[in-house]
Amino acid sequence: DYPLSAVIMSEYANKRTRGAFIAAVFAMQGMGILFAGVISLIFSGIFLHVYNAPAFNRNHVLSAQPQGDYLWRIVLMFGAVPAALTYYWRMKMPETARYTALVEGNHKKAAVDMAKVLDTDINVVTSAYPAPVSPEASTYGLFSKEFVQKHGLHLLGTTSTWFLLDIAFYTINLTQKDIYPATGIVRKAAAMDAIEEVFRISKAMFLVALFATVPGYWFTVFLIDRIGRFIIQLGGFLLMSICMAILGARYDSLRGKKCDAKKDPLHEYCDGNHTWFMILYGLTLFFANFGPNSTTFIVPAELFPARLRSTCHGISAAAGKAGAIVGAFGVQYYTQKGDKQIKQSIITLAVVNFLGFLCSFMVPETNGLSLEELSGEDKEIAPVTNGIATNGKHEHEDSQMV
Repeated sequence: DYPLSAVIMSEYANKRTRGAFIAAVFAMQGMGILFAGVISLIFSGIFLHVYNAPAFNRNHVLSAQPQGDYLWRIVLMFGAVPAALTYYWRMKMPETARYTALVEGNHKKAAVDMAKVLDTDINVVTSAYPAPVSPEASTYGLFSKEFVQKHGLHLLGTTSTWFLLDIAFYTINLTQKDIYPATGIVRKAAAMDAIEEVFRISKAMFLVALFATVPGYWFTVFLIDRIGRFIIQLGGFLLMSICMAILGARYDSLRGKKCDAKKDPLHEYCDGNHTWFMILYGLTLFFANFGPNSTTFIVPAELFPARLRSTCHGISAAAGKAGAIVGAFGVQYYTQKGDKQIKQSIITLAVVNFLGFLCSFMVPETNGLSLEELSGEDKEIAPVTNGIATNGKHEHEDSQMV
């Protein structure tokens, strides 16, 4: 749904507020994170109250309640509800007017579809001599030389930045269950039973999302059409890199050392600066979302011509998921070898973010320009003078939206 949701909103929005509208669509991901956290908290809280058990360090067997197997299944099943609603609403949604008009050439149907979406009447002016698409119109394909010349660098920029972002972004998100005990906001696993661990980690994830992740999305919504995509992406990559470099360089002192189980049986690490650890971690998530995690979703939906827009966005998103695979399997596997490898991985991710900063220079600013100006499609309509097309040809009667 990444390409579809971004491109649909992009093609319906006007150029002055397009960035905010697409960013708002993406910000719903943050609302989904909060909703998922609430669902997990509610059910794990109920299960914890009903099926109380001793901690793992007191009883290895009874601490793993068999009812916990039902808990994760119930939480997972709730994910089917928004998926089903999305499918229903997608089936009700017409094709975008830009695609219908520019690619299919059916201006009358484009006007009808737009009127349905906006729930208003749109005047359709019939002309015997509409402006035809010129012979040099954008008929080039994705693998053509012309596409490479016009948009090759753009596609390289959107794919590389999304790939590099997701290496870091998915790594720091998938390691949350290990980060929270290290920062002291969640008890060590041995001091909890299985369901309590689900409850406490869900609570920590919800709070971090509420105060770090979700605000980043909405800062983008409110500021993207004022300061532009380029500045937000550059700033986000750079500040993520700085935060992760500090985390990596000061990892031991921020985390602390292993606690003496007799002196502190509840926590994994002691004598560290856990407050600054969480501040730097939270800022990393904040500037990911008030930064490249939002802009890499927005810009590919604006840069490319109508008939290739969703395809190029999908290619960019696929590159991002390839980065997620590298982070989930490559980086996380390496961190399991020990503390030294964890430090090296965090510093490596800081370098990855800086590479994303550099690759961002391949992506132009799209703020304030129409989709046709960005893709070059505004130059592909043959001009008409006194009702006569300049290429010397008349076309059949058609309709134009005004």
